[in-house]
Amino acid sequence: MKQQEFLQIISPFKDKIFRVAKRLLVSIEEAEDATQEVLVRLWNKNEGLEKYNSVEALAMTMTKNYCLDQLKSKRASNLQLVHSNYGDHSPGVDKQIEDTDSWNWVEKIINDLPEQQKIIVQMRDIEEYEFNEIATVLDMNETAVRVALSRARKTIREKLVAKHNYGVKIS
Repeated sequence: MKQQEFLQIISPFKDKIFRVAKRLLVSIEEAEDATQEVLVRLWNKNEGLEKYNSVEALAMTMTKNYCLDQLKSKRASNLQLVHSNYGDHSPGVDKQIEDTDSWNWVEKIINDLPEQQKIIVQMRDIEEYEFNEIATVLDMNETAVRVALSRARKTIREKLVAKHNYGVKIS
C-alpha cells in the first residue's frame, strides 16, 4: 500500500483518534503522541489493513489500548482523565457561570466512573459512536455496552442532582 492510499483510509477518522486519546490522557501532547503512535502502528500493518472490516474500529481499539497502557505505566501518576470540549455560548453571565460550574461537576463525576464506563461515555455521548461500533472496539457484548452506559449516565445524573440540591430542604 502506498502512502497516498494509506492517508485516504485514515483521514476520515484520524481526528477521532486524537479526541479519544485526549479524553483518556491529560494533555494535548500526550494525546498527540498517542495519535502518532497509533498511526505508526497502522502504517506498519498497512499491507494487512484490507483484511479488516473496519480500519476505524481497529484504530479506535489500538488507541484505547495504547492510552490504557500509558495510564498504567509509570507516567500514569501524572495523568488523569479530562474533558474540555464543552463551550457554552449563552448570553447571560450568570447562566454561563452556572453552566460552567455544572459542567465542572460532570467532569469530576465522569472522572470518578470506572475506566470502562468513562470510555463508553466518551465514545457514545461525545464521539457519537453507535453501540455496535463501541462493542466491537471494546470487545464487549452490545447489551453490556448499553447497560454500562445506562449505569454511567444514572450515576452522573444522581450525583449532579445531589450537588444541585445540596442544602435544599425538601419537605
